[in-house]
Amino acid sequence: MSILFLTAAGAAAPEAAAQFGLIPALKEGGPISIAIFSVMVIMSVFSFYIMFTKLFEQQKVLNQAKQVRAQFWRAATLEEGASKLDKNSAFRQVVDDGIEAQKQHSLLTDPVEAHDWLHGAMARSEESINNKLASGLPFLATVGATAPFVGLLGTVIGIYSALIKIGIAGQADIGKIAGPVGEALIMTAIGLFVAVPAVLAYNWLQARNKTIARSLATFSNDVLGYISSGGRVKPAVTAAPAGKPAPAGAVKK
Repeated sequence: MSILFLTAAGAAAPEAAAQFGLIPALKEGGPISIAIFSVMVIMSVFSFYIMFTKLFEQQKVLNQAKQVRAQFWRAATLEEGASKLDKNSAFRQVVDDGIEAQKQHSLLTDPVEAHDWLHGAMARSEESINNKLASGLPFLATVGATAPFVGLLGTVIGIYSALIKIGIAGQADIGKIAGPVGEALIMTAIGLFVAVPAVLAYNWLQARNKTIARSLATFSNDVLGYISSGGRVKPAVTAAPAGKPAPAGAVKK
């Protein structure tokens, strides 16, 4: 007898479980819940798209920094060093802008300190690169800040709709309340699922951007020193162990 009871209960469990879940929750909330769910799906898709594209861009710049340390300062001139870098390299952009600024300074009619002119031009170059790397990150911050509240809105609407239906039915037992309320809470869980990866990605990508910004600032300062000294001041290039790039930190006169 007990075996028959357990078998019947096991068969009934999937049928009962099928009454709850995401799809029933959306149906319970109606068009508003469906619209909120669609918004959160869009937020999640764009968040992961930005996360992976920015990660790819950052890794490319970090690899370019390794190329600079290994090859650039071994060249005899800035032009020769720039030719060894990738055409679309962020570091090559800084060098090219510095060389162009040096040429433009001789064309100025008003007396402007060469160091200030070069520094301003290269700072603008750095800023344009950093701004490009930072594009899209505000969207991640917005998703991380608002997605939980969007999910909570879906939960509130779902619970409100469920309570109205319960009131119309005139039955308030736990079986009638637990299902609709539990379904509505799914929207809050979805909001957290969207927000948490966005916040983690934002903080991680921001930290990597700061590392890249420091690398660009150091390189820009080295290039500025090289131009201002007529090539007499540049980072020292020492022999590196096999398989490792040469460090560039000390100043050689």
